[in-house]
Amino acid sequence: MKTKIAVLMLTLSMAACQSSGNTEEGATDTQMAGGQETVVDDVSEKDVVKVAVGSPDHTTLVAAIKAADLVTSLANAGPFTVFAPTNSAFDALPEGTVENLLKPENKGTLESILQHHVMTSALTADFFQDGQTMGMVDGTNVTFKLVGDDVFVDDAKIIGSVKASNGWVHVVDKVILLK
Repeated sequence: MKTKIAVLMLTLSMAACQSSGNTEEGATDTQMAGGQETVVDDVSEKDVVKVAVGSPDHTTLVAAIKAADLVTSLANAGPFTVFAPTNSAFDALPEGTVENLLKPENKGTLESILQHHVMTSALTADFFQDGQTMGMVDGTNVTFKLVGDDVFVDDAKIIGSVKASNGWVHVVDKVILLK
């Protein structure tokens, strides 16, 4: 009888130690693949990536962020100020530019372009001053210009702003190009 109980306890303890199943290829329930962006939270304020994902006007930007493997970086704590070009801003680039940048062999270039739209601080639009120069994640600078109540980042106009859990998303009407 003691032997049967010992075997039963051993069997139960081994079953309890096994994973209950895979959630992604090669990942178990206790070890999810991915980073902060995999956290499911429909209650808290959205991070800058989730703000972009939730916007129908930023599907090109979201595709670019994914192609450049920047989702995890931008979903982390930050703080970030992201200047988010709209789909129409990307459409205004020369024909074929976006499609070319989304190719795997151009990942480095795409990453640099996207990093030229991000600052490592959480700044509201009213923080920026006329003639102010600030550094971007790619190591280059942009210059802010005030025209009336409008704020421009180089030649891109801020047309809206959204507070995120890890910073600010400022919607811009142009892709901010390196000078």
